[in-house]
Amino acid sequence: MSKHVAVLMGGWSSEREVSLVSGRECAKALRQGGFQVSEIDVGRDIALVLDRMRPEICFNALHGRFGEDGRIQGLLDIMGIPYTHSGALASAIAMDKVQTKHLCGSVGVPMAEGKVVRRREAFGAMPAPFVVKPISEGSSVGVRIVRNGDNRAPDEDWRYGDDVLVEEFIPGRELTVGVMGDRPLAVTEIKPKEAFFDYTAKYTEGRAVHLVPAPLPSAVYEETLRVALLAHQTIGCRGVTRSDFRYDDTTKSPGRLVFLEINTQPGMTPLSLVPEQAAYHGISFTQLVTWMVEEARCDS
Repeated sequence: MSKHVAVLMGGWSSEREVSLVSGRECAKALRQGGFQVSEIDVGRDIALVLDRMRPEICFNALHGRFGEDGRIQGLLDIMGIPYTHSGALASAIAMDKVQTKHLCGSVGVPMAEGKVVRRREAFGAMPAPFVVKPISEGSSVGVRIVRNGDNRAPDEDWRYGDDVLVEEFIPGRELTVGVMGDRPLAVTEIKPKEAFFDYTAKYTEGRAVHLVPAPLPSAVYEETLRVALLAHQTIGCRGVTRSDFRYDDTTKSPGRLVFLEINTQPGMTPLSLVPEQAAYHGISFTQLVTWMVEEARCDS
């Protein structure tokens, strides 16, 4: 009999809607791959739901807090249900941009200059332009670019904590690399049609152009692949991840490559970057999610 896979999606984070799209696409592909699939819109009763259902594997299509930060992973470890993507510790570290900077910077991953400040102190924390980020959010949620002439900190409706990460703004090009197990897939250059590749541009068709493979000097291309795999391995990730970079080629050659963050639950929508890179290597979406299920496990 085919394995019973529960696809976890939705939840209650700021990335709920994207997670629902990812989950539905993955569920459809898994059915095409011959699995018995149950779709679960995750609520706070998820432990009871899983205890009644008892799936053999959970495909984690959650994004954002509670689904990407080690908490659902820890629950599945306790329940003994193998799951896709990274384990609890790696997920928690990768979701925390400050801890990721400390750990990856210690092994030579090139990082932007940055510091943690109180939200109300963000303006003037460093010379403009600079970037203000929530410490623990994904999909560019809450990210603000402060440019010369701006004169205010994040708005009063800011919902992402009182501490923020302030980093130098890196001009140039937006790059991303998917990693599948121990294999970096490709470098994609993202050319948003707006000035900033924000949440809307990431998940709205026609708002950005993806160039696969990225038109880069061969040495820069290979270095970007190397650093993405290094970050994946340093944090202890498994399954599929995606690392984001900026490449500043606006001044002298060969330019400056800067690692921004690693995503342990990259998007799995029709517009998403990792499925696009897998397809570049001849790996269909069904083959990709099937591999992820075959690699599912609990932390020891």
